[in-house]
Amino acid sequence: MEVFMLNFRRRFSGTHFLLFGLIFLVCCKAETSQKKNSSKRVTVDTRITALPRTVKSPENNPATFEKETLGKLLFFDPVLSGNKDVACASCHHPSTGYAEFLDLSIGPNSQGLGSKRGFKVPNDIPFVKRNAQTVVNSAFNGIDASYRYNPEDATMFWDGRAKSLEKQALEPIKAFEEMRGHGFNEDDILEEVVNRLEEIPEYRKLFKEAFGSGPITIDNMAKAIAAFERTLVTNNSRFDKYMRGDDDAILLSEKEGFELFKKVGCVNCHNGPMFSDYKMHVLGVPENSKLGYVDGGVMDTFAFRTPTLRNLRFTAPYMHNGSFQNLKRVLEFYEDISNGKSRNINIPPANFDPLVRELKLTVKDMSLIISFLNTLNDENFDQEIPGFVPSGLPVGGNIH
Repeated sequence: MEVFMLNFRRRFSGTHFLLFGLIFLVCCKAETSQKKNSSKRVTVDTRITALPRTVKSPENNPATFEKETLGKLLFFDPVLSGNKDVACASCHHPSTGYAEFLDLSIGPNSQGLGSKRGFKVPNDIPFVKRNAQTVVNSAFNGIDASYRYNPEDATMFWDGRAKSLEKQALEPIKAFEEMRGHGFNEDDILEEVVNRLEEIPEYRKLFKEAFGSGPITIDNMAKAIAAFERTLVTNNSRFDKYMRGDDDAILLSEKEGFELFKKVGCVNCHNGPMFSDYKMHVLGVPENSKLGYVDGGVMDTFAFRTPTLRNLRFTAPYMHNGSFQNLKRVLEFYEDISNGKSRNINIPPANFDPLVRELKLTVKDMSLIISFLNTLNDENFDQEIPGFVPSGLPVGGNIH
C-alpha cells in the first residue's frame, strides 16, 4: 500500500500536477473575467414618472419674459433662412404639435404647410434627412426618472449631434436642405442673419430689452429661441395626473395597457418622465426611398436616439425617417423584431440592440398598449400664432 501511494505521488507530481495547475488557473481567470464583465453590465432604470411641474434653464440663459417673447418672434420669422422663405415654424407649427405630418421635411424653395407642403418647380433642394421631431417638451430632454437633467448638455436630434436647445437652434439655419438654401455657405449664414436682424429697428429694441445694450449676437439669437422653446411643455396629461395620485384619470383598459407596456419590454428604452432613455439604439427601421441613399445614423452604426412617446397624436408619421404612418404599424414592426425579422437589408437581426431583441410583443397586446399611449397626449401648449413678425415677411414662412 505504501509503495502504491508513493508511486501515485510521483506520477501526480509530474505531468498530472502540471495539468491540474493549468486547469485551476484557467478557471480562476474565467471567474475573474466573468466578474469584470458583470461589473460592466449596464443596469436599466425602467422607472416611469410624471413630468415635473417646472422647467430648468441653463445658468447662462435664465428664462425671462423678454427673451421668450423675442424667441417666439424669431421662431416664426423666415428672415432667419437664406432665401427668407422658411421659418422654424414651417416644419414645427403649432397646428401640428410643433412637428409636422410629413415623413421627411421640405425646406427652402417650397410652399404649403404639413401634408400640403411641396417643392416649387424647378427644384434641386433635397428632402430634409430625417423626420421633424416635436419641439414640445424638448425642454426636458435628457431627464431621468429621478428628475435629473442638465439643460446645458441635453441631447438633441436623432443622432444626438447637438447638446442643449441653444446649440440645436442654430443647426437648421446652417443646414442647406433645412433653412439655408442657395446663396450662402454654412460659415457665413449665421452672420448674415444677425446682420439682417440688426437692420430691423424692432429687433434691435427687442434684443436690448432681452439682453441689454450691445449688438445683436449669434449667441443671444440662439438663447432667445431656446428660451421660447422651453415654454412649450405639456406636463399635465391624463397620465401625469394618474402618476400624481388621481386613479380615475385613466381608464381600466389604459391601465392594463400600461402594465403590458412594461411587461413586454417597451419600458427598457422608453422610460423616465419623457418615455425616453435618450440613448442610441439599432432597430433596423426600413430605409426611406425619398432620400436616395442609406442613412447610417450615428457613425454609420444605424443607431438612432430613442424618441419621446408624449403627444404621439401630433407627431405621426413615426421613426427617424417617418417610415410608419400610425402606431399599429410601429408595434407590428416591433413584433417582427421580437421574432428575429429584419425590415432593413443593411441590418441583420444579430445587430439589433440587445434590449430590443428582448421584446415579447404579440398582436393581442397592441390595442391596449395604444390605448395607454393615448393617455400621454396633452393639447395644453401654446398654439397662438403671432399676427406679424418684425421683418414684415409672411409669418411662418411660405406656408399659405
